[in-house]
Amino acid sequence: MSTASGIDAIIKNTSNKDLLRIAEKIQHNERLSETEGVLLFEKGTLGFVGSLANYVAQKLHHNKVYFNRNFHIEPTNVCIFTCHFCSYSRQYKHRDEGWELSMEQMMDIVRKYDDQPVTEVHIVGGVHPKMNLEFFCELLQKIKAHRPSLHLKGFTAVELDYMFRKAKLSVEEGMMQIKEAGLESLPGGGAEIFDHKIRQQICADKVDGAGWLHIHETAHNLGMPTNATMLYGHIENYIHRIDHMSQLRQLQDKTNGFNCFIPLKYRSGDNDMSHHGEVSITEDMRLYAIARLFMDNFRNLKAYWPMLGRQNAQLSLSFGVNDLDGTIDDTTKIYSMAGSEEQTPSMSTEDLCNLITSVGKIPVERDTRYNELQVYNTETIA
Repeated sequence: MSTASGIDAIIKNTSNKDLLRIAEKIQHNERLSETEGVLLFEKGTLGFVGSLANYVAQKLHHNKVYFNRNFHIEPTNVCIFTCHFCSYSRQYKHRDEGWELSMEQMMDIVRKYDDQPVTEVHIVGGVHPKMNLEFFCELLQKIKAHRPSLHLKGFTAVELDYMFRKAKLSVEEGMMQIKEAGLESLPGGGAEIFDHKIRQQICADKVDGAGWLHIHETAHNLGMPTNATMLYGHIENYIHRIDHMSQLRQLQDKTNGFNCFIPLKYRSGDNDMSHHGEVSITEDMRLYAIARLFMDNFRNLKAYWPMLGRQNAQLSLSFGVNDLDGTIDDTTKIYSMAGSEEQTPSMSTEDLCNLITSVGKIPVERDTRYNELQVYNTETIA
């Protein structure tokens, strides 16, 4: 079925007038309002939102699904902040229960990949009071000197906010300094939910939503692309989700600096909010589909497979997702410590390609900025 006939069938089979109007707006590339976004959560069935999301993704990317070859460095899980949803960090007073990597240990991780065709290192961790701006600038300089072609993506807005305040620098001054040291882009972590009341309940002591947005806008103004995330499935409601996505959409209108949007599922293992449980896989897929429809100026929608598990991430490719992150190679513990399906998150390029091709999609290796490096077919998968 072509994309045109697909949307016509959706419209023909939709009896609810409000949902019909949404389908028609999607067909004509019209932006959905916040009210319509909430309505999709309240009334849109999985089949309805999924079909529309697949229509939009097909128009944008045909059957292409992106991934990159990357690895993570997590300098520490010791953190001065207390986020109730976090299973990863250890408070500074209990730092003996966590880890703190030295500069040389982190360089050893980089050197481990010297003979492998990785294109990106992703550096994120807890907020450790002794790992300051000077420390991380030196690390970035050493990595760049060792492997100049490796793209350095690192540090959530939470980490950067603390570094800059500790160094008594403005966001603009701090971003200039860390960019000069070699940082090339930002991940999207720390966004959680922007709503102030929700944030006060789940992560009151770290940078607020306005501060997160300001750091990312500053990065965009310096020519540094960033990602955007949203933590969903805890105590937020549909209005909070749409408000969060709307604020991201507004900044993207202004800067066009976001590479992709990454919904992150709250995992309930071993944290202070475990009693809330987790949302179903059906709600996961609805969230991805609605994000694809509402975030009309975000070209790329990513499912982070170590969080969802590879089969669920594969399923998301039918609900608007066009990116599965990267190979990762068992270098992240953030979600495995919270009870995600992937306790040893590592996939080879061949694994990722097979995951993608088995649902009729085309694997495309990309760089951090979504430049296509290689389009794979059955002959080139290796």
